[in-house]
Amino acid sequence: MSQPRLPKAGTIEIAPSILSADFARLAEEVAVIESAGVKMVHLDVMDGHFVPNITIGPVVVSKLRKYSSLAFDSHLMITDPAEYAPRFIEAGVNHVTFHIEVEPEPLCLIERIRNLGATAGICLNPETPVEAVREVAPHCDMVLVMIVHPGFGAQKFIAEAARKVVRVREIVGSIVRVEVDGGIDAQTARTVVSYGADTLVAGNAIFGKADRIAAIEALRAAGR
Repeated sequence: MSQPRLPKAGTIEIAPSILSADFARLAEEVAVIESAGVKMVHLDVMDGHFVPNITIGPVVVSKLRKYSSLAFDSHLMITDPAEYAPRFIEAGVNHVTFHIEVEPEPLCLIERIRNLGATAGICLNPETPVEAVREVAPHCDMVLVMIVHPGFGAQKFIAEAARKVVRVREIVGSIVRVEVDGGIDAQTARTVVSYGADTLVAGNAIFGKADRIAAIEALRAAGR
């Protein structure tokens, strides 16, 4: 299996989040979305400390890696990303996003992630000002703007947080992906794309539907 990579900036991509998938059928769920032509799958990693929920670890990632050629877009919602990023890369993730709120030396961690063969990104929570990532963002492959408070799926879209995408896009220009996560559906997808987002994380809007493929197509159409 060739090494999957994060798509280069310039295309609108849907990144289905397995947080809303059926964990008892995870390989099957990922196979379905892969058949829909997506290039990446979003892995929400939560530790029960930085966010009030616990999800998956490197062992699950390594097992899932055997069944998918998609780029694994991991979002580390954890208190110690420098400790665990290498473990997730070894397990098979292709991209690591970590939070500016917990990492005192983000540029060093970005360099370390790249040296281990993955792409790197920074994330900011809804209450975190864009200026917190102004110096770091241009050095990333992707910047993730949270439009809900991290920890659980199917939350309500926070319009004020979404507007931060405009400023992030101004900072990074056209060569860095801008990802959004939280409350994304066909309606909100149009809004965030108009702000400059090009990577749309969607969980419940895909896995909450009986026809996952049709749900992905609806999001694609909205993002055009």
